[in-house]
Amino acid sequence: MNATFRDRVTRYFLDLQDRIVAALEREDGATFREDSWQREGGGGGRSRVLLEGNVFEKAGVNFSDVYGEMSEEFARQIPGEGRDFSACGVSLVLHPRNPFVPTVHANFRYLTKGNRAWFGGGADLTPFYPFLEDVVHFHRTWKEVCQRHAPLIDYARLKQWCDEYFYLAHRQEARGVGGIFFDYLEQQPEQLFAFVREAGDAFLPSYLPIVQRRRGHAYTEQQKEFQEYRRGRYVEFNLVYDRGTVFGLKTGGRIESILMSLPAKARWWYDYQPPPGSPEARLTEYWLKPRDWANQPLERVEK
Repeated sequence: MNATFRDRVTRYFLDLQDRIVAALEREDGATFREDSWQREGGGGGRSRVLLEGNVFEKAGVNFSDVYGEMSEEFARQIPGEGRDFSACGVSLVLHPRNPFVPTVHANFRYLTKGNRAWFGGGADLTPFYPFLEDVVHFHRTWKEVCQRHAPLIDYARLKQWCDEYFYLAHRQEARGVGGIFFDYLEQQPEQLFAFVREAGDAFLPSYLPIVQRRRGHAYTEQQKEFQEYRRGRYVEFNLVYDRGTVFGLKTGGRIESILMSLPAKARWWYDYQPPPGSPEARLTEYWLKPRDWANQPLERVEK
């Protein structure tokens, strides 16, 4: 794809980072720290991280635009000829203070390698004490975005892709309640870019209403500890399976920016078993099972 197209994509991602950070600062009342960095080998980025905010314990919204050569070993794992690559995109992870506010992740990226160029990305929700209203709202937002770009974009496929991708095989457990995920989308690039723009623009309306509903919810110290325990699963996924983490590490990315996705505090309890019938037990028994959340009637949630 020509440089003009890539420049347009890059400008959109920069603007998306600006808009998301501005909205989160208004919501939290705290300010993101910004670090601009250069990558040895080509390109760089702009990392923005909020620590110990009023709403978010840790929040990161990163932009990167890098290029160069992959190692021969890693190049064999990525589509396209040769070793030359470029990658630009926005990636964010928000870890709220309140355990009733879900953690959220989203990223949107554009990569080139040899004769290939493609979009990837998505968004997924990781609640600790879920509310059906919140889960349905999140999924319906993404379903509506996908449907406006059908048949090129198939919501059912992206939803299933997300359920399969954000899965901890060693735990036989989903990371959260899903959302959408896509990778290696390369046919009809202009139409795909239109979809990616609308998806990026949909992140804030998919998530901020949930924050606003739950940020003032009372919680106990035990519920906070359970949140930190479940964050351990988040860490395990990002360090073992996450493609973005692996890509950054394999291509010489900035370590602080790559690992900004990890929470400030997490726990690993040995052989933890939640009390039967408790909300903590119900998280894995009910909520972390793939379901057609977007079409779930609100009154049907099991108490």
